[in-house]
Amino acid sequence: MNIDKLTIGEVKELINSSSTEELSRLLELVKKDHRKGIRNLYKTILRMIEDEQNRIKKRKLLLEEENRLWAMGYHNIGGLDEAGRGPLAGPVVAACVVFSPGTYIDGIDDSKKLSPAKRDKLFDIIMDKAKAVGIGRVESQEIDKMNIFKATRLAMEQAVLQCGSHIEFLLIDAMDLQLPVPYTSLVKGDSRSHSIAAASIIAKVTRDREMLNWHQKYPQYGFADHKGYGTSRHIEAIQKYGLCPIHRRSFTYKIING
Repeated sequence: MNIDKLTIGEVKELINSSSTEELSRLLELVKKDHRKGIRNLYKTILRMIEDEQNRIKKRKLLLEEENRLWAMGYHNIGGLDEAGRGPLAGPVVAACVVFSPGTYIDGIDDSKKLSPAKRDKLFDIIMDKAKAVGIGRVESQEIDKMNIFKATRLAMEQAVLQCGSHIEFLLIDAMDLQLPVPYTSLVKGDSRSHSIAAASIIAKVTRDREMLNWHQKYPQYGFADHKGYGTSRHIEAIQKYGLCPIHRRSFTYKIING
């Protein structure tokens, strides 16, 4: 590889079209080039190599559990997670996602680490590439009747059942369920499993979109901004306007009664 006769623009194009192995060779050539403009590309190449290495590490981490189970002969592995355990209003939503063996979607991560725009984009990709997706939900009134732990478990069980016979094994984000399916419960599973992380995105986006709809009906509470969580603005709105039908009475008792 020779870059002596290439312009800065041509070297940039070469960098953008190079593999990681080719970038490693380019790194040394750029470092030794007599032109300052070319040498200034050293950090750009180094960052690209580091980004690719981080992507490889992330993929290895997120697929570690799935690869182990696929190797054991399980082909239909469901990742299971929820959104909305902590808010003062709205449902708790759970999602179960099943991918075909070997499937990996670059960019998937714990939904809390992603921007709303990134979550929306990945939501569509997951829905397109998943072998099966199940969504369960328990409304605020039912949460008040049974408590949030039982409601979350019920929503998760609903999500799994929606996937039907596709499920052979479950990876769950730190919950114990009552289902006739073997499973592994992982602490911080949405940062350790590709399937669980995908489920966290589906659950989060599904719930957030619903809260945006509720905002149109009850704009005074600011659901579009906080999605029902107990921000200072939300608490002040409850104290000023009282509760609306989607508020969880068991979560807001002290706010209303002092």
